[in-house]
Amino acid sequence: MRYELIIFDNDGVLVDSEPISNALLAAYLTELGHPTSYEESLRDYMGAAMHRVHDLVEERTGQRLPADFDEVFHARVFAAFERELEPVPGAVQVLEKLSADGVPYCVASSGSHERIRVGHRKTGLDRWFDEGSVFSSQDVGRGKPAPDLFLYAAERMGVAPEKCVVVEDSPLGVQAAVAAGIDVYGFTAMTPADRLAGATRLFSDMGQLADLLV
Repeated sequence: MRYELIIFDNDGVLVDSEPISNALLAAYLTELGHPTSYEESLRDYMGAAMHRVHDLVEERTGQRLPADFDEVFHARVFAAFERELEPVPGAVQVLEKLSADGVPYCVASSGSHERIRVGHRKTGLDRWFDEGSVFSSQDVGRGKPAPDLFLYAAERMGVAPEKCVVVEDSPLGVQAAVAAGIDVYGFTAMTPADRLAGATRLFSDMGQLADLLV
């Protein structure tokens, strides 16, 4: 294995949550008077922490989202997760192989710790991650594309950034990894390859990841 630590993004990489959450986000913003399509939500917010939603809406409209926006949105997302969420095809097999081979891994997500836990519990991925291997943008303050989260995860896991690799599916995540000086494998299942420019390598089948990392 060429890397000493695999840092996984969560949404869209481990749990198939991006279609669910972006459909709900687009609908909620539209409901509040900020017309947003599903495609626009993917373009503008996929891979981002919640503060980006607030910042872009205020920047574009001069209006602030309601104080309870995050609370209402997450309640809708978590309810949908309980009904619909599944692991990304191939994710379980990758985690099984990394564990069997003794390769350290962790998750570093723009989502909150609660969102990560809810998704992992519903999909059964919680068996693969203890509290010490789950990192959120909540831990560092600045979300992707800032490099802070990935650098924090590497530091907490005790591995130098240049010996890590990030697995990402969003342009913001790829930018964050590049800014951190960490190799990044871009997962193109939902994101066109040209939007992940800067990735060290691109791949489309999560089940093949473990072999690609050798």
